[in-house]
Amino acid sequence: MHLQKNTVISGKRKTAIAKATISQGKGKILINNRNYENLDFFRKLMIQEPVEITKKVLGNFDFDIDVNVRSGGQESQIHASRLAIARALVKHTGSEELRKAFLKYDKNLLVADTRRKEAYKPGDSKARRKRQKSFR
Repeated sequence: MHLQKNTVISGKRKTAIAKATISQGKGKILINNRNYENLDFFRKLMIQEPVEITKKVLGNFDFDIDVNVRSGGQESQIHASRLAIARALVKHTGSEELRKAFLKYDKNLLVADTRRKEAYKPGDSKARRKRQKSFR
């Protein structure tokens, strides 16, 4: 396990972009300068997933993570933050065991979801919906 000083890793989901800065510390996680404990229940659990897996694999969690998230909706921002946190933990610790534990739990902890909104087609109101016809 090799530890680096400060590592900046990014994560994306739809249009949300999260940049996580990780360093040795006491286990504080800030998302846009707010403690993640203040998020609502399910969002808090999503952020806790990589933290709990890290505690289980490494035995401790002594990292401070500061996440800056811009753009996108609330849910996309949480997904992007979760991805950035997990990637930062793997890169900072250099632990192959941790990487495998993340992939076994949920592949989307380390691999970005590349789905995007489908483009609108010309002459139609939405991406898939076609104009109505009237044969009268």
